[in-house]
Amino acid sequence: MTPVAQVSTAPAGPKVTTVEEIVGSLESGMTIGIGGWGSRRKPMALVRAIYRSALEDLTVVSYGGPDVGLLCAAGKVRRLVAPFATLDSVPLEPHFRAARQRGAIELTEYDEGMFMFGLLAAAHRLPFLPTRAGLGSDVMRVNPGLRTVRSPYGPAGEEAEELVAVPALTLDAALVHMDRADTRGNGQYLGPDPYLDDLFAKAATRCYVSCERLVDPGKLDGPPQSLLISRMHVAGVVETPGGGHFTDCGPDLGRDEAFQRHYATSAADPQAWAAFAGRFLSGDEAAYREAVRRWHEERERGEGTR
Repeated sequence: MTPVAQVSTAPAGPKVTTVEEIVGSLESGMTIGIGGWGSRRKPMALVRAIYRSALEDLTVVSYGGPDVGLLCAAGKVRRLVAPFATLDSVPLEPHFRAARQRGAIELTEYDEGMFMFGLLAAAHRLPFLPTRAGLGSDVMRVNPGLRTVRSPYGPAGEEAEELVAVPALTLDAALVHMDRADTRGNGQYLGPDPYLDDLFAKAATRCYVSCERLVDPGKLDGPPQSLLISRMHVAGVVETPGGGHFTDCGPDLGRDEAFQRHYATSAADPQAWAAFAGRFLSGDEAAYREAVRRWHEERERGEGTR
């Protein structure tokens, strides 16, 4: 279940902002990177706010999960750049699948490694980076605009190695969700994997961090390697307890599998989706948390869970 929202005791800082201010700073037509991986540590409070906004015509760059699905369901996405769109325990994100099948979105599909190199190139302000990933695969066929380069190095007399030149995935804005952050914008993950959130932050013109808990500077306890996001890359930080729901945000919260199944089942039927959206997505984040809490109570009592 979604936890009760907690009020931060950390003082407001120059980078502390609100969900509404973050989404209000975005513009239609932007290229927006969304951190996390599949249905894991996604900045869903920010995604839900975009869902409710007037933003449209977005290019979304993501290791896709329900972030991609919700924005496809709302008609916000013009192009998706991704290696996949999955809910992990549900193999294919249902709203993404429906949007793709009806031709509602364009898709740039990369191998996972190619995708990482695209972010890495943007992070280093390079036009591209070479990689062997994708050679000999259908990635080259479905992306006819991809080019190859010849290595300038190698044994004399041998043909130079051919490599894929992955273009930089430069982002207008990046949205990432951390377990902890301080008021200066430093972000910390406490789960098993950093994913590629640091590259999203570095690849973007500006990065916004949502977090489960906001603390004072110097209060991010844990091993140094868990300090993933540097404040130098962050334009704003906001505390959103339960803001990653329903994705996996361990150790604070595991994935809400029951609610994820409800989401996926509702996506399969227009009438069921209209009921889901009306109940869970028509209000602000506080209304969302309350609706989810009530849904779980009804489920535990064996009542209908529409």
